Formats: sequence, C-alpha cells, structure tokens
Amino acid sequence: MVELLPLLMFLAVCLLLMLGYPVAFTLAGTALAFAAGGILSGTFDAGFLSALPGRVFGTMNNTTLIAVPLFILMGTILEKSRIAEELLGSMARVFGSLQGGLGISVVVVGMFLAASTGIVGATVVTMGLLSLPSMLRAGYSPALATGTICATGTLGQIIPPSIALVLLGDILANAYQQAQLSMNVFTPKTVSVGDLFVGALIPGLVLVALYILYLTVYARLRPEAAPPAQEEKITLLELLHGLLPPMLLIFLVLGSILIGAATPTEAAGFGAIGALVLAMVRGQLTVARLREAVTDTLGVTCMVFMILIGAAVFSLVFRGFGGEELIHGFFHSLPGGVMGATLVVMLVIFLLGFILDFIEITFVVVPIVGPILLAMGLDPIWLGIMIALNLQTSFLTPPFGFALFYLRGVAPDSVPTSAIYRGVIPFIIIQLLLIVALWFWPEMATWLPERLKQ
Repeated sequence: MVELLPLLMFLAVCLLLMLGYPVAFTLAGTALAFAAGGILSGTFDAGFLSALPGRVFGTMNNTTLIAVPLFILMGTILEKSRIAEELLGSMARVFGSLQGGLGISVVVVGMFLAASTGIVGATVVTMGLLSLPSMLRAGYSPALATGTICATGTLGQIIPPSIALVLLGDILANAYQQAQLSMNVFTPKTVSVGDLFVGALIPGLVLVALYILYLTVYARLRPEAAPPAQEEKITLLELLHGLLPPMLLIFLVLGSILIGAATPTEAAGFGAIGALVLAMVRGQLTVARLREAVTDTLGVTCMVFMILIGAAVFSLVFRGFGGEELIHGFFHSLPGGVMGATLVVMLVIFLLGFILDFIEITFVVVPIVGPILLAMGLDPIWLGIMIALNLQTSFLTPPFGFALFYLRGVAPDSVPTSAIYRGVIPFIIIQLLLIVALWFWPEMATWLPERLKQ
C-alpha cells in the first residue's frame, strides 16, 4: 500500500482540481497533507522538505524565468493598445476579398498574437472578440469560424517565443541534467529555452501552413461556408502602417534568439520595451490601458510562480514517497521500450490536458517523467516539441478542451456549442497528423537547432 501513495497523491490532486480548488494551493496542500500523514506513520522522511527553501530561492534566482512576465507584458500591451486589433483589420483587408480569405487572415494574425502572448485563453478570447463577429457577418459557417479561432488560439503552445516554451524549456533543461547525472555523465550537455524555440519553429510554421491549406481547400469545396468579405481595398502605405511595426518587433525578438545575439530573457525585455514604444508612438497607449496591461501581467505572473512553488512542494513529497522509482520501474516494464514509455506519457499528458492547464502539467508532470525518458535516450528538444503539440491538441479536443470553453464564453448565443465542437475536428486531425509526422521524422524538430550550433 505504501508503494501506491505517490499514485494516490496524484489522483487526489486531480480530484481536488476537478472540484474547482486553486491549483497552487491544491498542489502544496495535498502534498503537505500526505507528508504529515507519512511522518506520523513513519513512511516519509521529513528531511525531504528541508530542500524546499533552496528550491524557492533557486526559482527566485532563475534568470530564464524573468522572461515570463516580460513576454506576458509584451503581449498584453499589444492587446490593450489595440495594435492586435489594427493588425487583424489590415490582414482582413488584404485577404478578405478571397474565398476563405477572412479565415486565412485570422490564422496569420493569430500566429503573431500567439508568438507575442503564448497564453491560450488570452489568445482565444481576443480572437473570438475581434474576429468572430466579422466572420459571422461575412456569412461564414459558425463551425468553420469557431474552429478556426479555437485552433489559432492554441498556436501559442508551439509558436516561439511563447510562455509555454519558456517554462517547458526551463524544466526540460533541469530534467536533462538530472538524466545525464543519473547515467554518471558528470560533464552534462545542456539544452536551453532558445534551443526549444529553434526546434519549435519548423513544426509551428508547418502547422500554420496546414491550417491555411485546409481553409483554402474547404473554401473551394464549400464556397457558401467561407464567402469573400466585403472589405475595402487597402493601400500599400496602410498595409505597412498596420502590419510592419508589430511584425518587425516579433521578428527582432525571435531573430535575436535564433542567431544567438540575445538570450530569451534579454529578448523578452527588448520585446516588452518595443511594444511599449510602439504603442506610445502610435498614440494608442493611455494611462488606463497601461494600468490594465501591468495589472494583467502581475496577475498571470503571480499565478505562474505560485503554481511553481506548489509544484516544488508536490515534487519533493512525491519523490520522498518513492514516486520516481515507481515511475521508473513502470516505464522499464512497458513493452516497446523507450517509445512505448513515451506513448504512455503522451496519452497521460493528453488526458491531463482536459483538467490541467499547460503550466500545471509543465511544473508537475514533466519534472517527474522527463528525467526518466531522457535517461532512456530521447532527445530533449524533440520531447519538448512533442509535449507542446500534444497539449495543444488536448486543449482543442471536445468535450473538455480549454480553448472550447474560452470561446464559448465570448461567442454569441446564436452559435451552438455543437458547432464549436464540429469546427475543431478537422484542426485536431491536422495536429494529429503533424504529431505522427514528428514521431517518425524527429528531424523536423532537431535539424535546425543542430544546424545553428555548427
């Protein structure tokens, strides 16, 4: 029975989260309750908890995680100052006259918005408020319109530079070092957030291209479901005014990371300042909007770091009960070796995506399974991109996908929930095809990072 305590603790956390309790306090509270019971029964060594202050202090000193509030601030400024709205309007006028063009413009703008925020809920809500009314007025099928917005909103999981990849990259870096030390490699190789950004670039762009290809083919087959929008023609000067500054900002942020000119944290600082200057130059940043952007950034940042501390408590207690050895033994007993273990982990993460956000999964699940899988020979960049794509698909899948709930909250009552569910199915199939392709051709994620290191 004692050997099953780590599993029981994990199930207790999932149950409490389904009942609606706050994530950070659920993680820490459940772990401490199990630890107290273990100390009283003599099945848990209280010395494990002595490592907690060091974990918290290490988090405070982690310069990589400084990128989190800076990227969030960059995205909220672009949103609050209406730059994202202006960008959508410009793209709609470029593509709107084409069959399915409005949907294509939503995907393109969603890609840039995802790159600047990386928060699924924020992107889905923003795109839902900005583009759904326009698509419905243009005569788009509710299923196609909502499916496009939901799928585009989840691009923040895979399009760099995103918060999801920053957090995942930091956790995988630690897991990779643990894995190598467990194999008696005392000069371990390193993997960085920048490596994960580079690895995500090709799969992310391929996914965007597949979305656009699907919309183009669908509009040709069913022109009545994606008619041209009656948009005014846009001049080159208007296009450059609306499109060039935010695109240039995102390209500079990402490009500085890709060529090694800046770390993700330094690039995030540049992005936040660049967004602030851009909004001020355009006269779109009022004191009220700046206050909203800073307040939203503070709220999301506090949530992330509270969850990180709660996850640190959970991880320590889980290991104290022998959970790591339990998982290690289970993985090695699975048929298919490392790929069989990876398949099981991906399935578990996919199911957990129905009840946990990417932050909880990154902080709780990845530190447990990551070192074991990496010690079995997996490439850390490939594993990170697979997890990101897996979670992106989970957030889209009915009936529990987070993106569906976010859009349902801002969609008009005239759009039935069943239409949202139907609309996302083709995009889920596209993402599954990309995951399968990445499974058989890991070079999609590993080739570019290897080339840039040469």
